[in-house]
Amino acid sequence: MWAAPLVHALPDVAPGKAVLVRRQHDRRNQPFKFLEATFTVKVSGQDTGGRCVIFDTLRPAKVGPALHYHKNCDEWFYVEEGEFKFQAGQETLRLQAGDSLLIPRGMAHAFVKISEGVARLLLMHQPAGSMEEYFRTASQLPDQTLEARQNLAAKHDIHFIGPPLKPD
Repeated sequence: MWAAPLVHALPDVAPGKAVLVRRQHDRRNQPFKFLEATFTVKVSGQDTGGRCVIFDTLRPAKVGPALHYHKNCDEWFYVEEGEFKFQAGQETLRLQAGDSLLIPRGMAHAFVKISEGVARLLLMHQPAGSMEEYFRTASQLPDQTLEARQNLAAKHDIHFIGPPLKPD
């Protein structure tokens, strides 16, 4: 009888170590707050050779990022709890628990939580680029205004082009 190998390495990638991150924990045990949300890194770009980074975010406030785009990465969202309003290009979409949305590189997008209570939104950037570094660095800025973050954001492939969405 033939048995499949437990680890099959891709030709250009050596097998690594499995990475387990428990619920409500951060990959580096350093969760952080940014734009009134708590971020935990579930998969770091360091874990994937830069192929992707995944964030789990808890969002008590009805706020979200300014309208922006990324030249070099796709962004995927999965609503775990709550409801969100998204702008994806010219479309306005409403997502609820269980919905996912892929924003391809170059597409303008923004989102805002519209439900009551705490919502949970998973985000993945592919490739990871320096998104984790941006969020961790921006969370430490004494001035969290859009204007204060603009230069830092541009260095990390976040290009602001409009205001944040407003909840209903």
